[in-house]
Amino acid sequence: MMELRTQRRTMANVPWGLVAVVLMISAVGIYNLASASRPPASPVWLPQLAYLGLGVATVVGIAFVDYRFVQSATIPIYLVNIAMLLALKVVGHKAKGAESWFVLGPLRLQPAEFMKLGMVLMMAKYFHDDERPNNEGYGFFRLVPPVLISMIPTALVLVQPDLGTALMMTFTAVTIILFAKPKWTVLVIMGVLALGSVGVLWNDYVRVQPEPRMTIIRHKLKKHQDARITGWLDPTSDLRGSNYHSMQSKIAVGSGGPTGKGWMQGTQTGLRFLPEQHTDFIFSVFAEEQGFVKCLFLLLLYAGFIITSLSIAASAKDRFGAFVVVGITAMVFWQVFENIGMVTGLLPITGITLPLMSYGGSSMLSVMIGVGLLVNVAMRRQGFRP
Repeated sequence: MMELRTQRRTMANVPWGLVAVVLMISAVGIYNLASASRPPASPVWLPQLAYLGLGVATVVGIAFVDYRFVQSATIPIYLVNIAMLLALKVVGHKAKGAESWFVLGPLRLQPAEFMKLGMVLMMAKYFHDDERPNNEGYGFFRLVPPVLISMIPTALVLVQPDLGTALMMTFTAVTIILFAKPKWTVLVIMGVLALGSVGVLWNDYVRVQPEPRMTIIRHKLKKHQDARITGWLDPTSDLRGSNYHSMQSKIAVGSGGPTGKGWMQGTQTGLRFLPEQHTDFIFSVFAEEQGFVKCLFLLLLYAGFIITSLSIAASAKDRFGAFVVVGITAMVFWQVFENIGMVTGLLPITGITLPLMSYGGSSMLSVMIGVGLLVNVAMRRQGFRP
């Protein structure tokens, strides 16, 4: 009888709003991919539909496993993901200049997508285990472990090289640390570092100085990385080279107008002017064919995901659950922010996918694992006491 009441209480806490938003975004993504991969291209929306089905099954499976079990398995999960990143140097498949995938027959697995979750879980475990109710906040010494937890996998991803994913992991880790309420001295140093980054950008790319330029990090970047930053700061430069993709994306987004050209009617998409239009630039396809109004609706769906997730964090029954939810929410937020920013020319192009919209099994499955954890925490926010 007690078990039955526990199950009923758990089911009553399912965040159906979050589930509905995730399914709606995913459905829009399948619909959009069918146009982005129109003939003669391969119909990638079909395997994406299969990935979505696997993702939904994963959400259900994770939701019914008490997340305290996940908490107990956090260290093995983190170490396995680290091992997978290291293994890429031995058996990884090299594509587009990066060793980021395992190729298993027709399937490709990108370990970095799952490492983001492993990092979030490990940081959440640290902040849960390190709880000190009467402490004023986190100083530098207590923040050393979580910084190392995030820096190790981020460095491994960076050397693949995958700068975009490494940046997203950094932003996610910083968000988690801020949620932990660091002391004001830490906040000041973080602010100084942020200003220092702006200063480096100004010195290396903006400040007028004689050649050869005295740079801080620019000379250490790969050629294509340097070109992306240069193109971002000067959008009209090298329109036939490094800025070609960015310009074509902005043309597609702008040409959609208020209501769009219609499904499968986008000329930038149909004529293949858009680069990676089924992955990195999937939002450009949607903007061209559906227009500003439906783009705004899509952004509202993502906003609904973020707001609902934060409400789950606020009602979590322990610090581990709250930090996991905040980390996953930050992971999705920063990807949406960067992807839409880069396809509209507001941010540099970094090769980041749009969650639940871009084609990719690893991306879809990692986000769905995160959604499963969100549902799990929400279902158990009141515990198991009768």
